[in-house]
Amino acid sequence: MFALSRQNFRESVTASLIALLCVIGVGLLQIPELNKLKSNQKTTSLETLTREIQSEKLRLNLLRQLPPLGFDNLFANWVFINFLQYFGDDEARNKTGYSLSPEYFEVILDRDPYFLQAYLFLSSSTSLYAGMPERSVALMEKGLKSLSPKVPDKSYYVWRYKGIDELLFLGNSQAAKHSFEMAAQWASTYSDEESKQVAAISRRTAEFLARNPNSKSAQIAAWTMVLNNPIDASTQKLVIRRIVALGGKVSITPQGIVQVTSPKED
Repeated sequence: MFALSRQNFRESVTASLIALLCVIGVGLLQIPELNKLKSNQKTTSLETLTREIQSEKLRLNLLRQLPPLGFDNLFANWVFINFLQYFGDDEARNKTGYSLSPEYFEVILDRDPYFLQAYLFLSSSTSLYAGMPERSVALMEKGLKSLSPKVPDKSYYVWRYKGIDELLFLGNSQAAKHSFEMAAQWASTYSDEESKQVAAISRRTAEFLARNPNSKSAQIAAWTMVLNNPIDASTQKLVIRRIVALGGKVSITPQGIVQVTSPKED
C-alpha cells in the first residue's frame, strides 16, 4: 500500500513537471517571434501581420485543447499576459483589428472562470473594439455558471458587464434588465459602500428598462459604467460622444472626476 502510494505520488509529480515544461516550452518558443515582431513593428506589412494573426489563432486553438494541467490559474494568467501584448499593439491592431480578443478569453475563462479582471477586458475588447458582443455575452454566460455572489469576491461585476453589453451592443433590453437585477441582488449581499452603490445603480438601471425598454437614461447609465472603468483616452472620448448623443451632459472636475447628467426626458 505504501509503495503504491509512493509510486502514485511520483507519477503525479512527473506528470505535473511534464505539463509545466510544456507550458514553459510554448512560452519560450514565442520569445523569438515576439522580439522579431517588436523589431519589425514599424515596417511590418499587412500581409505579414495577417499571417501572424492566423498563426496566433492556431496556437490559441492548441492551447484550448490542452488537458487540465493542475495549475490552471497560472496558465490563465500567462495567456492573459499574451492578450495584453496583443491588445496593446496599437499599430498592428489598427491594421488587423481585434478579432482574436474572444479567442484569448475563451482559453483564459475555460481555465479560470473566477478571474474577475478578465471579464472587464473581455467586455471592452470583444464588444467595443472587436464588435462581437454575442461572443462576449456567451462567454460571460458560461463563466457565470461557475460563479456565486461571494465567489469570487464582488462577482456581481460580471452581471454588470453582461448587462452593459446586452443593452448597448445587442439592444436586448429584457436580457439587460435581468442582468442588472442579478447584479443588484448579488451586490446586496455585501455591506461595503462600493457594493451598496453598485446595487443601487444596477437596481435603478433595471427600473428604467422596466418602464421603458428604449430608455435613454438606462443607456446613459450603462455608458457611465463603462466610463468609470479604466479605459484609454480614445475610448473615453468615444463614450462621451455616445452619452452626449443620447442627450446627456458630461463634465470633468479639476480633480479629474467625470460627472454625467441624464436628460430630463427619458
